[in-house]
Amino acid sequence: MNSPVLRGVLFFAVVVVAIVLYASTFVVSQTQSALVLRLGAIRSVVTAPGLYFKLPAPFEQVTLLDNRILDLDLPAQEIIASDQKRLVVDAFTRYRISDPLRFYQAVNNIPRANSQLASIVNGNVRSVLAEATFTAMVRTDRTRLMNRIRDDVNREAARFGMTVVDVRLRRVDLPAANSAAVFQRMQTERQREAAEARALGGQQSQEIKARADRDSTVIVAEAQQHSDEIRGAGEAERNKVFAEAFGKDPEFFAFYRSMQAYEASIKPGDTRMVLTPDSPFFRFFNGPNAQRQDGQATAPAAPAQPAPARP
Repeated sequence: MNSPVLRGVLFFAVVVVAIVLYASTFVVSQTQSALVLRLGAIRSVVTAPGLYFKLPAPFEQVTLLDNRILDLDLPAQEIIASDQKRLVVDAFTRYRISDPLRFYQAVNNIPRANSQLASIVNGNVRSVLAEATFTAMVRTDRTRLMNRIRDDVNREAARFGMTVVDVRLRRVDLPAANSAAVFQRMQTERQREAAEARALGGQQSQEIKARADRDSTVIVAEAQQHSDEIRGAGEAERNKVFAEAFGKDPEFFAFYRSMQAYEASIKPGDTRMVLTPDSPFFRFFNGPNAQRQDGQATAPAAPAQPAPARP
């Protein structure tokens, strides 16, 4: 009778001891730090990982804080740059809890810390970027501006036990309406530049064509002149040969020229001539030794002009 009761009491005692031990211990990992609170007041701060003991609740409670780098995305906000341009700035921040005790005393938890840090970052972004131009933010001085914002935010965040690792400007752009106007202006400017380039190209094309036409005219004229000179020299040589041939044998030369005249005058087709039968033009029709009526050889006959064809 006593044995089952004793076993039950022992089992109950073991369960109570286990529950008390479980409630009296806590584990801190490598990515965490812990605050041990006794009746709401901070008793100790634990930063090293391991297994630790405390009084069971409600006497002591443990609050764990993350030691890793935390991200804070900020909503986009509009600012006015020093060149009076309205800009939309989208930024984000990375930070870590460097002093758990101060962090807990100042903001108590992560959501309140994010809210407080967002207000600090937004204020510093406005104050720093208001002194810079749009070109400096986008291209020439972006890194220096982000480092300056980070240093300014870091000085204020130290009061809350936080260390800001980085502040980045994810996007710096004109508002939608301004972007459309700027795009339209850029498009108009590019169209004007394209028109100027086309006009300059057309002018250069006309100059090249005019120069080519002039060179072509000069080349053709020189070629024509050279051709006329060669033709004139050839005709002079031909006339010289004819003259020498006529001097050697006038009768044969007269016969040869008359044959040429017959070939040029009497052609196939509707060729008609009105001549008398005893015309000197037909004297060689009776034979190659035809003579004039006075008994002397005649000069070659000139080609007769054919009568106009009847309609």
